[in-house]
Amino acid sequence: MMHNVAGKSLQRNSAHRAALRRNFTVSLLMHERVETTLPKAKALRPWVEKVISLGKKKDLHRIRQAVALLQDKAAVRKLFDEIGPRFANRPGGYTRILRLADYRIGDGGSRALIELVDNKVLEKKIAAREAAVEAAPAEGEAATAGANS
Repeated sequence: MMHNVAGKSLQRNSAHRAALRRNFTVSLLMHERVETTLPKAKALRPWVEKVISLGKKKDLHRIRQAVALLQDKAAVRKLFDEIGPRFANRPGGYTRILRLADYRIGDGGSRALIELVDNKVLEKKIAAREAAVEAAPAEGEAATAGANS
């Protein structure tokens, strides 16, 4: 029987799991969306939620805790300046896990997308695509106008 064993081992030793947790959390905070395997996403979600809860209130003790956990000052800065205030009125559930339809080519692992609930990643991509579409006809019109003269 396994008593007092919390969380999944993910087939890694404890140091590797800690590094995975740290790197995964930093990547999620910086990019607001990460593609990974479903077991990793499920195992690391509680850790990410606790770190985001730290960022909801900005005081020296919490900042030092976050720096000790993440070991990345840029991620801590983004946590306390952008992500924490965004979730200030939300009592929990800061992330969502979306299963992807296909499997990983190399080993057939199930893929998942873990992202912050109110991320702006898709909106930014759509806006950039719309700007590119609007700019393309404008450049084309200028080229045809120059050719006609």
